[in-house]
Amino acid sequence: MASLRDVQNQIVGVKKTKQITKAMNMVASAKLRNAQDRIERFRPYADKFYEMLGDLAAGADESVHPLLEVRDEVKTVGIMVTTSDRGLCGAFNINIINMALKLAKKKASEGKTVKMYCIGKRAYDTFKKTEYEMVRAETEAMGSFDFTLAASVGNELIDGYISGALDEVHVVFGEFVSMAKQPAKDLMVLPMAAQEEETEAAEGGAGDYIYEPSVEGLLAELLPRFIKVQVYRGLLDTSCSEHAARMAAMDNATKACDELTDSLTLLFNKTRQAAITGDLMDIVGGVEALKG
Repeated sequence: MASLRDVQNQIVGVKKTKQITKAMNMVASAKLRNAQDRIERFRPYADKFYEMLGDLAAGADESVHPLLEVRDEVKTVGIMVTTSDRGLCGAFNINIINMALKLAKKKASEGKTVKMYCIGKRAYDTFKKTEYEMVRAETEAMGSFDFTLAASVGNELIDGYISGALDEVHVVFGEFVSMAKQPAKDLMVLPMAAQEEETEAAEGGAGDYIYEPSVEGLLAELLPRFIKVQVYRGLLDTSCSEHAARMAAMDNATKACDELTDSLTLLFNKTRQAAITGDLMDIVGGVEALKG
C-alpha cells in the first residue's frame, strides 16, 4: 500500500492539474465567443454566395471560365487540411486528420497524385511523415488569421487548377454545428461543376435572375472569390470548433480531477487508519509482552 506522503502528494498534484484545466476552460470559452460570433456573421454571406453562384454558373458553358472546366481525366488531387495548432481538444484534430488520410489513400489507390496543403500544426506534424507531397504548410496561423490567409491559399489553389497542376481540390475541416458537435467535413471546391449540380439539387429550381453586366464578366470576378470564401469558411469553422472541443475536453478533465481527488482522499483516509491501527497493535503487543 502507498505511504501517506505519496497519497498526499498525488492529491496535491491532481488539485494543481484541476486549476490548469479550469483556467484553460475559461480561456477557451472567451475565445469561443469571438470565434462563434465571426462564423455566425459570415455564414449567411457564404450561404447566399453559394446559392447565387450556383444559379449563375448553372447556365454557363465550361469555356466561359477555366474554373468551370471539368477534366476528362483527374491525375492530381489537392487536399487542403485545416486543423488547430494546439492540442488538448479531444478527438477533434484526429477526426479531421483521419478523414483527410482516408481521402488521400482513396485517391492514391486510384492512381492519382495527392498534394497536401496543411493549415495548422497538427495537420503538418501528421502529413510530413507521409509519402504525400506537401505543397504548403502554415503551422502558426490558426491563433490569429483573417481573410488574407484565405485569399493567399485560395489563389494558390486556383493557380494550380488553372495551370493544370491540380485537377481536383478538396477542403477538409471541422464544421461547427453546436457546442457538442463538430464533425469533420470534406468539401470539394474544384471543379465548380460539382458545386453547380449540388446547388441545383438542393434548390430544386430557384427563381430566375437578371444579371448585369454579362454572366461571363460576373463569373470571371466571382468564381475566384467563391474559392476564397469556401477556404475562409473552413478556417472559421475549424477555429470555432477547436475552442468548443477544447472547452468540452477541459470540462471533462476537470470532472475527472474531482473524481480522482475523491478516490485519493478515500485512499488517504484508509491508509492513515491502517497506519493508526498498526501503531495501536504495536503498542498493545508491547504492553502484553511486558506483562508476560
